[in-house]
Order: sequence, then structure tokens, then C-alpha cells
Amino acid sequence: MNQQGNETMEHITNDDKSTKKRQAWKDYTVDVIIPTYRSDDRFFRLMEMLYKQTKKPNRVIVLHTEEYEGQEQPIPVIMGSNITLVPIKKKDFDHGGTRKYGASISDADVLMFMTQDAVPVDEYVIEKLLEPYENPLVGATYARQLPDEKADLLERYTRYYNYPKTGRLKSSKDLEEMGIKTFFCSNVCATYRKTYYSELGGFVDKTIFNEDMIMASGMMKAGYQIAYAAEAKVVHSHHYSYLQQFTRNFDLGVSHNQYPDIFQAVKSETEGIKLVKKTLKYLIEKKKYTLIPDLIISSGFKFLGYQLGKRYDILPENLIVRCSMNKSYWK
Repeated sequence: MNQQGNETMEHITNDDKSTKKRQAWKDYTVDVIIPTYRSDDRFFRLMEMLYKQTKKPNRVIVLHTEEYEGQEQPIPVIMGSNITLVPIKKKDFDHGGTRKYGASISDADVLMFMTQDAVPVDEYVIEKLLEPYENPLVGATYARQLPDEKADLLERYTRYYNYPKTGRLKSSKDLEEMGIKTFFCSNVCATYRKTYYSELGGFVDKTIFNEDMIMASGMMKAGYQIAYAAEAKVVHSHHYSYLQQFTRNFDLGVSHNQYPDIFQAVKSETEGIKLVKKTLKYLIEKKKYTLIPDLIISSGFKFLGYQLGKRYDILPENLIVRCSMNKSYWK
């Protein structure tokens, strides 16, 4: 073969290798891990959508918290599905430890975590969450969350603020620009490359909140990256009362107190104040003046809950339990 032929063959070989590298993520196996507790019809819609995906889950692992001994989680009958139901005693449930256990019984290339109330918008969610793994430095990806039809204007704006239309790749280099948002990654719908997840020891065994951000922080410190995959979309929003906002943010403050090397190095209050200011500006632009008092009150409950949570270790035990959304964590 002449020199030109050799060069052509070498070019084809290199192109083939490049194509295989680019498409390797398509061959990854994915296990979907879902903790459930008092689930409603959204869980059934979630399960149905999982099996309509262009990239099918290898296995769905349902970690069902039993409130009473012998209680069973009804599973929708889906032909050809591979669903594993794992009962978890309520006293043993933990945001980090329970998910870590689910991961330990998976042998998939990618671990996908969802909450029972997150419903995929279309059949491309898994596919779009896997695409960033073409980059070998990506250790985790998370989806865009859209508000449901019952969400009020404030909740809708919060979703659009936290989950913009444009995706982004984040690394530790973004800390100066993004602050605490650099570590943002939500297990409402997120995936983790199993090799990197295992290398870092998995989720923390016990945490009241933020197991996803703690893992994201660890990945970045190890030199890996987190991808916000905006084209992977799920419907998920909350309808919290003022008291629920207080208790949820109390737990947020507790987790920030317990992991100061992650959360106290970067001020979280700055991001919260920025959201309040932008929301206020948005309400004024839309001439929704009657919603401004609601914004002020809800922001006050969130701020007070967060500040108390950060100082939980100096509070009486009975007050801590009353302030917390996850009361079983303290037992």
C-alpha cells in the first residue's frame, strides 16, 4: 500500500476511535433509584415515563420507607419492566444513607436518582442526562425542573431562576463567579458516573439534607465536573406554607453547620438575597404588587429558619425537633 493509502487508513482508524469514544455513553447501563414514602399518582406517572424513554433503565430500584411494619408500596404493572422493591424502616431512613444503600445494590455504569414526585416531561430525559458523559471529566449531571400547573407565580419564578433554559458545565474554577451555586446538583433528578461516585465513597451515611451537593463538592475537589443538562426536563415544584418553608430551611441550615468546609467557605445568604431581589424586580415589572407581601413574609420565614438551623447545636433538643422538617432524623 502506498503512502497516501497508509495515511488514509490511519485517518479512518482515528476517526473510528473518535466515534467510539463519542458514542460510548450510549452503551452505559443506567439504574434508577427512587426513595418513596406516601407516594401519590405522580409516582405512577414517573414510572410510566421511565419505560417510555429512548434510553431504557436497566433496573428501577424503589426504596420504600415503611411507616408501619408490613406496609407495601403498590407498584404499577409495566410489562417487561425490571423493578426491585426494597423496604426501608422509617427509623432507618436517611437522605444520604438510604440512597447510598440503593447505590450499593446497583451494578450499572450510571446511577440515576429521582424523587417520587418528579415526572419526566418527555422520553429524552435519560438520554439527555447521559450525553455530557462524552466528556470523561464529567462525574454527575442533573436535570432542569419545571413548575407544575398548580405552582403560583413566586414558585414559577424560583424554578426558572434556579433552572435556566441554558445548560452549563461547572467545575471548581467557577467558585469565584457562582459561589455556592457551583456545588448545586439536585437528586430530584440527577445521575452519577458509578466509578467516580465509588471512588469518593458514595453519599455520606447520615445527613439531614444536601447529600447531592456534598457529593458534587467532593467530585469537584477531585478534579471532576458537574453538568447541568437543561434539555433533560422533569416537572417538579413545591407548594410550601410559611411554616414548611421555615422547617425546610432550618434543615438546610443544619446541613450547612455540619459540613462547614463545604458550605461555610462560601456564603449561602448572598445567593438567597440575590434571588429575593430578582424576584421583587420581576413582580414589579409584571405589576404583581399584591404578591410582594407574600415574597417578604416567605423570605423572612426562610431566613429565620436557615439562621436557626445554622445554630442548631446551641438550641434545646425539643426545640430542634419542632423546627425540623425531617423529625425522624433526630430520633
